[in-house]
Amino acid sequence: METQTSSRRTTPLDLLARRYTLSPRSLRWASTAALVMSILIVLGGGVVRVTGSGLGCPDWPTCADGSVAPTAAMGIHGIIEFTNRMLTWVLTGAVGWVIIAARLQKPRDPRVLKWAWAQFWVVVLNAVVGGVSVLTDLNPYVVAGHFLAAVLLLTAAVVTRELVHSADTVPQRSVTNLRLPQLVKVFAAANTVLLVVGTVVTGSGPHAGDSSDVHRMPVNWVGVTVVHALAAVFTLMLALKLYRTLGVEGLGRERKMVATYVGVFVGQGLIGGVQSLTNLPESLVVLHVFGSALVWVGAVRAVQAVNAICRTRTDNLNV
Repeated sequence: METQTSSRRTTPLDLLARRYTLSPRSLRWASTAALVMSILIVLGGGVVRVTGSGLGCPDWPTCADGSVAPTAAMGIHGIIEFTNRMLTWVLTGAVGWVIIAARLQKPRDPRVLKWAWAQFWVVVLNAVVGGVSVLTDLNPYVVAGHFLAAVLLLTAAVVTRELVHSADTVPQRSVTNLRLPQLVKVFAAANTVLLVVGTVVTGSGPHAGDSSDVHRMPVNWVGVTVVHALAAVFTLMLALKLYRTLGVEGLGRERKMVATYVGVFVGQGLIGGVQSLTNLPESLVVLHVFGSALVWVGAVRAVQAVNAICRTRTDNLNV
């Protein structure tokens, strides 16, 4: 082990860690900041889309004609798209803070550091996919991939924050319901399907992301919207079943997480229903995008917490 450690290349973070230590509080603040910025990135993308500013900066990585910033001729659309791009730099700073804070902990949790770095690489992925979406004139499939990449970032941010904030939380007890792990997997899969179908709804709908004629997914919008609604009902039923099962198990903390998820989910469903019946007003579309981020955050938190309890049971059985 000592030979492997000595042969490992020393990084600047290693040198910092030898001289400095950051408090657990700094890591908690950093992980929260990265999560907030990840949500704002999703929200910013929604604003860009409904305002038709997706090609406000028609080039990437510059805005246009070699200029990083938009020109006056680009108008409000250029400003909106440029502002959204600048949010990525703030996000990168927040993620960098998480990486540094995680590395300078004593003792250091390798899981937190791994997920902190995962956030960084997903930020890079998201930036590249966003650039490709501009260079392909907002191809709806690439734009959908851009949103899903943002969701990957959101996932890594949630997992990181939960690991940090639950570091001192001891699982209440192991579960007795053998079907709970399977129920959680189905719940996670249902949320994933719901999210993916939602990108198809958006990709075939009227908000193309730009004022010009942008190609849409060749899918019947009404039909896929109905599928999305049915998937939402199924997901809600799973959430209620999970809530009931956790109550039987006496897992109060995890049950509260699912209850919060259900509350946000119902609100999201109401917004989605109203926007579909009122010709998709821009303000409601932005709220629905914001709600989708909050629903996903709630789902990841619940899945992570319940899985931790299920792993505790498995560990106890192996002892």
